[in-house]
Amino acid sequence: MPSQNPIGVFDSGFGGLTVLKEIVKNLPSYDYIYLGDNARAPYGNRSFETVYRYTLECVKWFFSKGCHLVILACNTASAKALRTIQQNDLPKIDKEKRVLGVIRPTTEVIGSFSESRHVGILGTTGTINSNSYVLEIQKFYPDLKVYQQACPMWVPLVENNEYDNHGTDFFIKKYIQQLLGQDEAIDTILLACTHYPLLMDKIKEYSPADMRILSQAEIVAESLKDYMRRHPEIENRCSKNSSREFYTTDSTEDFDNHASTFFGESVRSKHLDLDQR
Repeated sequence: MPSQNPIGVFDSGFGGLTVLKEIVKNLPSYDYIYLGDNARAPYGNRSFETVYRYTLECVKWFFSKGCHLVILACNTASAKALRTIQQNDLPKIDKEKRVLGVIRPTTEVIGSFSESRHVGILGTTGTINSNSYVLEIQKFYPDLKVYQQACPMWVPLVENNEYDNHGTDFFIKKYIQQLLGQDEAIDTILLACTHYPLLMDKIKEYSPADMRILSQAEIVAESLKDYMRRHPEIENRCSKNSSREFYTTDSTEDFDNHASTFFGESVRSKHLDLDQR
């Protein structure tokens, strides 16, 4: 039987499946294992310490499954836990393993899309309050003016399959107007939540026609492809049998019903009880 050293992809729920979908599209030959910590979602309103503890627990589980590389396809985990895990925990656990997030790949390129040098960030309340995007963007593009808007209703609308209904339009229009009302020079909007690609059509409908709207999943997938080229020592450790495994800490039936919407194809998940580990 071929060795299994999959790439781990983690999220607190379903949204990370939009990232996995793009990663698989770009790098189809690798093995992947996805974990949604649905039983403890959402992470956005939890403290830094709690998010860190939950995320580290899941990262260690990925390592126990043979993963040498784990992607935190979750903005909250990337904002509140990634740096501590990279700096404090990985050196003690295994210096050869890697954990990457979704914030840095996006902030590294956002400046190349904006002509006015005024950009907007749409995200969950937790991501916006963490200020992670503003801080990271300033490292790469100190000249960029960054404006943020929390969209607390968007994730519930997506997860309740209301994202394509007329009632959703009010909240799409509301948050976009609040963002653009901060500065009329904004010419680029980043969707800083992995749920938001499912709202893309409506977001475009209520945005100016010439607005650049960036989907995080596509950027992260391209960044991972480049990372693999630049780090053969990691790439060579990842198995390539084109296998996909899905786990959830909550109901597999509920996960499977929602997952196909995010991943674009049917999903059969397995249950993971982290409390027993």
